[in-house]
Amino acid sequence: MGDKANAHPGAAGRATAADRPASVRNVVLVGHCGSGKTTLVEALALTTGAVNRAGRVEDGGTVSDYDDIEHRQQRSVQLSLVPVEWDGIKINLLDTPGYADFVGELRAGLRAADAALFVVSAADGVDGSTRMVWEECAAVGMPRAIVVTHLEAARADFEEMTRICAEAFGGDDPDAVLPLYLPLRGPAGPDGHAPVTGLTGLLSRKLFDYSTGERKESEPGADQLPDLEEARNRLIEGIIAESEDETLMDRYLGGEQIDVGTLVEDLERAVARGTFFPVLAAAPAAEGARQGLGTVELLELVTRGFPTPLEREAPRVTTVGGEPRELKRCDPDGPLVAEVVKTSSDPYVGRVSLVRVFSGTLRPDTTVHVSGHGLADRGHEDHDVDERVGALSAPFGKQQRTLTHCIAGDLACVAKLGRAETGDTLSAKDDPLLMEPWQMPDPLLPLAIQAHSKADEDKLSQGLARLVAEDPTMRLEQNQHTHQVVLWCLGEAHSDVALERLRSRYGVQVDVVPHKVSLRETFAAPSTGRGRHVKQSGGHGQYAVCEIEVEPLPGGSGIEFVDKVVGGAVPRQFIPSVEKGVRAQAAKGVVAGHPLVDVRITLLDGKAHSVDSSDAAFQTAGALALREAAADARIHLLEPVAEVSVLVGDDYVGAVMSDLSGRRGRVLGTEQTSGSRTLVRAEVPEIEVGRYAVDLRSLSHGTARFHRAYARHEPMPPQVAEKVRQQA
Repeated sequence: MGDKANAHPGAAGRATAADRPASVRNVVLVGHCGSGKTTLVEALALTTGAVNRAGRVEDGGTVSDYDDIEHRQQRSVQLSLVPVEWDGIKINLLDTPGYADFVGELRAGLRAADAALFVVSAADGVDGSTRMVWEECAAVGMPRAIVVTHLEAARADFEEMTRICAEAFGGDDPDAVLPLYLPLRGPAGPDGHAPVTGLTGLLSRKLFDYSTGERKESEPGADQLPDLEEARNRLIEGIIAESEDETLMDRYLGGEQIDVGTLVEDLERAVARGTFFPVLAAAPAAEGARQGLGTVELLELVTRGFPTPLEREAPRVTTVGGEPRELKRCDPDGPLVAEVVKTSSDPYVGRVSLVRVFSGTLRPDTTVHVSGHGLADRGHEDHDVDERVGALSAPFGKQQRTLTHCIAGDLACVAKLGRAETGDTLSAKDDPLLMEPWQMPDPLLPLAIQAHSKADEDKLSQGLARLVAEDPTMRLEQNQHTHQVVLWCLGEAHSDVALERLRSRYGVQVDVVPHKVSLRETFAAPSTGRGRHVKQSGGHGQYAVCEIEVEPLPGGSGIEFVDKVVGGAVPRQFIPSVEKGVRAQAAKGVVAGHPLVDVRITLLDGKAHSVDSSDAAFQTAGALALREAAADARIHLLEPVAEVSVLVGDDYVGAVMSDLSGRRGRVLGTEQTSGSRTLVRAEVPEIEVGRYAVDLRSLSHGTARFHRAYARHEPMPPQVAEKVRQQA
């Protein structure tokens, strides 16, 4: 930005309570798995003095000590907050997982942040999922910058990577994606690779050498000026094109030398508005070094170019009753409105809520109103309760540093909110409010589980309730038809983490069992049956005979019972007993144990005994009659069919349609959408899309999304039905 030679980290990186919104920057780091986000956060923490040269926090632990599961899986699986300070500004760095299964954590980070750093690897390039997140940010006007990492890779090419980023992120205006610095390479090694040792500032025409582990400023040599000037002129033109001063371009084209200070101010405004997207380079510090390459430049961009919370629109807020409520933008003295963006459990502290305050000031030991987020359909309890706020703290790795307060625009961890869940709104007890929830992806991969032992069964419901309270991208289902407990997840990695947390955090061991879909049975043609239940065993016997006719009905009709008995063959008081018996048998199924639906059962005739007939006898006779009718009829096995909508890049449309057809699907049509994508609509049996969330990701390289909804039940093909019956 301004290319300051020596910036001071301020209070040694210690994250204290911010005193005004203008001194806060909330930045989310976005990028695919392995792009180097967490390493970059550690490098920034080192440069600001938040950790020592060994990467250790002064009071123990490292900045990356987030979760034991992350250590075992060697990847981030949850949103992590690392607050640092630079030049008097508190920077809340929100490190997000790069793997698609944890997109819920990414969405939470986007919700809490005011700007985004897109981290791309010079060795791997830009993947499709990162492009999709860029488009999401563009849709809401979130300011963005790009950081290129892994410059040490043998074939890393910063200039080529910048071109790829301009093509991927620039859209119709690739000149809005330009580098602010060019890498400075040292002498080539024995392998011919020249390491990056510093940066050249395009606006300042200064060299910043990091080869000694400390940032040192110098002047460029004459041989470096031609390449520098070409890139500098393009950058200046890109900045001027976004300038609010319409005379600036004419003056520049007329040969006038534009003041660097003016260019920097216009650059900062364009970045904050989200119309210009600078590209920077960064690398972690060498062993024993104090500053990583490009970290100072990146911190300058964040503190001077990224917007403050004051520049973010106030969220849409209503009363609990639904009445709109206007809020001043990020007012620390306004009514309290805060949102739980992440929930986790600590074995010593209990539930810990990461909160972004949008209005007012949150203080410890006060009572707040917790408004539920309405995710009851995902197994989350809807609630509106008052709770007492525990201690406020700023996290750093596994450490928690106590805060005295948290003003509008800042983030903090809140202890002991026992009922608050991710997505809930915190507000004043006497002025309860509700924020509009953010959009979460639907979990579409079913995981059927059962307790491993009786001891686990006693703890299972509580463990699952805590699990879904932490993660709104999970849905808990108690399927009344299949009698299975199903945890719906976003993918296999997501389900693996869920099982690991159940075991290690809540002490619940579960077994994964095959997921069942809700099948049905129905009659393919009319049939009759006779139920005879006659027993004599001393005293009163049992006597009941009934004759029924069963006819198929259109789908969705359920069970219809008709009485056509004449002459009192079945006494009136026992006709409801027959109906009760056939309905009970229909619920159990007549062939493969699946509920019978869409039939009319007509009671035609029967016999009774004046002494031995009873309610129980006619219930049994009714059930026997239905079973006999089924034995002489062709029974259809009905399977649920889902309406599936797949949004996929044009390059993968053919593969997706072919795959859907291979799943016995019927493609209903396609529709062209924006961004070179196509919406494919189809109807597919649910038994064929159990793992579609995983398979589609592989098929489309992570660039497709799909939604499914129940359409109806319809007859299963005979060869498939026979296989299901054999497995039953």
